[in-house]
Amino acid sequence: MQIPAVLAGLMVLATSSFAATSHFALSAAYEAPAKGKTDGAVVVTFSPTDPDVKINEEPSPRLLLDPTQGVLDDKQPPPKAGAIADPEKVKAIDLTVPVRFAVAPRAGAPRGDQPMTANVLYFYCSKREGWCRKGKTEVLFTVKVP
Repeated sequence: MQIPAVLAGLMVLATSSFAATSHFALSAAYEAPAKGKTDGAVVVTFSPTDPDVKINEEPSPRLLLDPTQGVLDDKQPPPKAGAIADPEKVKAIDLTVPVRFAVAPRAGAPRGDQPMTANVLYFYCSKREGWCRKGKTEVLFTVKVP
């Protein structure tokens, strides 16, 4: 029995998403701009469930905001070109420190508490098992717009 291509693709996506979430739990919070500054941040904490699996420094994690939302502007520097690293040579980020993604409140954003969803795209490797993968995990947070 042959699996249709669309169904096979969905199975791969579901497996990829499950694999990423089985290695890390992510949480996010919005940090408003400091007084006199224009940029705030979405602060994401990666909690590994397998101490052997590390988040790659390059290519660096990215916050993907929904382009249709009207609350935040993306202020991250442009992504650097990079490929999934060799698990033997990968340089990992320090997961004891949250990852900060620069954002700014959008002019004209609705006031009050605005629930937000975004995706975090990251690459991760297991040196012990000799593999690297791309992960994409949805995070939820609230932006308080004054």
